[in-house]
Amino acid sequence: MSAPSQFICTAFADQRRIASGPLHKVALKAKTVADKDPDRPILIFEDATAELIEIDLRGSAGDVSQRIAAWVPGPSSAERAPTESTSDRRGRGRPKLGVVAREVTLLPRHWNWLKAQPGGASVALRKLVDEARHRHAGRDRVRRSQEAAYRFMSLMAGDRANFEEAARALFAGDAKRFAEMTEPWPHDIRDYAAKLAADALTDRVESA
Repeated sequence: MSAPSQFICTAFADQRRIASGPLHKVALKAKTVADKDPDRPILIFEDATAELIEIDLRGSAGDVSQRIAAWVPGPSSAERAPTESTSDRRGRGRPKLGVVAREVTLLPRHWNWLKAQPGGASVALRKLVDEARHRHAGRDRVRRSQEAAYRFMSLMAGDRANFEEAARALFAGDAKRFAEMTEPWPHDIRDYAAKLAADALTDRVESA
């Protein structure tokens, strides 16, 4: 899991982007804005996923820094993916550094096939996952871009003109249409949405 300081984020106060960069820097800038106008809504997004990051901005700058140092992000959808079952972990070999042991549910025929592979079930599963990641890397990159952009757009522009049309263009990979539909939006919101959507609007991936 990445340290909080390694999270690259962007903060918005209402419609205006107020800071981008490492979480610590962005949070302190957000605190400065919040101190001047406590009623102004401030949202901090992680750039990779557009997930909201909730940081308590009350107290001193030192208080905020301490909270960030102790902050533990929740698992993303990718991090919640399981690996192997408890019964498989009791097999030959112990988990080594960097190996995460979790549960996975398979039918008996799946386990029989996996355990018959060279190295056993764990090695076979890791090979299958690595092969799939490599084969679908482009498609996965587009999907992550679509999800991040849509998450941000829904929250920050869901009630704005052309939202539905912009969303359709996003998932169709139509960069020109996306730019046309988001043009009336506040420029900071429009530009950040375009940044998040960049991979979805420039790549073309064949259906698997």
